[in-house]
Amino acid sequence: MIANLTSEEQGVFDKDKLQIITERVDDIPLLIAQMIRMGLREIIDRHIPQHGNQRQLSWGWTTVIWMAHIITEGDHRKVSMSEYVQEMQHTLSFLADQPVVPLDFSDDRLAHLLRHLSNNTCWSKIEADLNQQTIEVYNLEPETIRCDATTVSADQEITEDGLVQFGHSKDNAKLPQIKLMSAALDPLGMPLASDVVSGEKADDGLYIPLIARVNESLEKSGLLFSGDCKMSALETWAYLVSSRQHYLCPLPLTGKTSHEITDWINTGIAKDQEDDLVSVFRENYKGELIFAAKGYEFNRTQVFEKDVEKMEWDERVLVVHSPAHARQQTAGLEARLVKAQEKIEALTPPRGRGRRQISDEAELLAAVTKITEAQRVDGLLNIQYEKQIEQKTKYVGRGRGAANREKVTVETVRYQITSIEKNQEAIAEQSTRFGWKAFVTELAADKLSLHDAVLSYRNEYRVECIFGRLKSRLNIAPLFVRKDDQIQGMTYLLTLCVRVMTLIEFVVRRSLKEEKTGLSGMHPENRKKITDKPSAERILKAFSRINLTIIFDQARNVVVRSLKPLSNLQIEIIQRLELDTFVYYGLEN
Repeated sequence: MIANLTSEEQGVFDKDKLQIITERVDDIPLLIAQMIRMGLREIIDRHIPQHGNQRQLSWGWTTVIWMAHIITEGDHRKVSMSEYVQEMQHTLSFLADQPVVPLDFSDDRLAHLLRHLSNNTCWSKIEADLNQQTIEVYNLEPETIRCDATTVSADQEITEDGLVQFGHSKDNAKLPQIKLMSAALDPLGMPLASDVVSGEKADDGLYIPLIARVNESLEKSGLLFSGDCKMSALETWAYLVSSRQHYLCPLPLTGKTSHEITDWINTGIAKDQEDDLVSVFRENYKGELIFAAKGYEFNRTQVFEKDVEKMEWDERVLVVHSPAHARQQTAGLEARLVKAQEKIEALTPPRGRGRRQISDEAELLAAVTKITEAQRVDGLLNIQYEKQIEQKTKYVGRGRGAANREKVTVETVRYQITSIEKNQEAIAEQSTRFGWKAFVTELAADKLSLHDAVLSYRNEYRVECIFGRLKSRLNIAPLFVRKDDQIQGMTYLLTLCVRVMTLIEFVVRRSLKEEKTGLSGMHPENRKKITDKPSAERILKAFSRINLTIIFDQARNVVVRSLKPLSNLQIEIIQRLELDTFVYYGLEN
């Protein structure tokens, strides 16, 4: 092409006189366009005040650009942003329709943004507006809210009233942690409300404040709040009932329930023998209906009293048997039996140097009992042991022996485990009671049947997807901030990133489901494979290696702006997200 130009025109393309810049655009335009459609930029600008000396780039644009970088790179370090903006200056300036420079993303400015997000009043307003905007824009119908908590390990310094504390850890018990409590909208798994609290706090007391914020932002009654057994506090149920909401959760095997569950299981076994249980079927990945569980229910009255207040309501107890849960418990018992056997055998090692021997029967029995109770196998092992006495004749006193020297006989007593056998009869008896679990709800059976309640709770994993993305894609740990307000603000910012990813995934899947079709080319290892449920991670990966090339002459005039053409798959994804391809093609103008 250049060979057909005049010598003057060819001079423009003299390599010695040109400057060529390449920017990795990838999924950045898609992410920013998605966040603009969600109204995220406007909502941040509405609730974070802007002072007179602030830089021209608003807090909304600062947040959106930073979040796009975090989602793409999985790097939430403040120090990395200035260099990133320097390398992406032309792309970001086009998308923001204003100059974007590295100074807009200095450490101090980003720390200031996190300080605003850590303000609970400001954060609650941002979440509430985002919830309303999201539900309206994407035509969502809130019906079920799932609540759960997770911990995030940290290596920051522990202070008396700080967020970072030691507590019951789900990650690393050797490190202190913070705790994140989240409420997710079903079936998206999108976070509606999130609270960051100190790492030593128990989950029980975190539900009511979280539920209150969800109620305030959604302004809707009749929602079903689902959680694990830590949501089974009577006060939490009473709050939900008084708020005209509903609950569904399993009962923990503690307190009164630990005694009542025996009779409930006996009733269930008897009903099963009479074929009087309700069967529950679910659909597998092939679209086939398979047996999932069976159970029965009964009603009881709950009473809550606090100060002078007294509440009563009818509650349904769903007693359910799951074959999968039974298999899991059976495998767990077998593993505990093996472990208990190994530990008990190690109590009486053969004689040898450095091998401690047990010489007291009571000590041996106490050690065995401690092991069986710790492994929860009490009464399931038959253990035999014997008392061994070893006699040795020694001379009295020091020195060499002689024919007429006085001797004494010394006895050494030790106990030896001779055999450990499984009590098959007791194990079989216990195994018949495996797989049973009790759930409670006060929602009427005509609105939530036992069948639907079981299937609903099987989807409790959806709230865990929030925590999975925080810890994998977004790499929340370790937190590269130190102060409490920065830790809190950073965690909230990352939950916004999860919200964006969840919506991208949901909108694409919903579009594919409505048209009963799928996307091909999502799997590099098999380009012909068609998927109707692509994950957000795969969707974003489909936009990798999109480059913007800009060629300048000596006077810094743009000679060429060239963007790698979008593939058919990329165009289809953009359209299914109801976005405009101009967010990419506009970069060439």
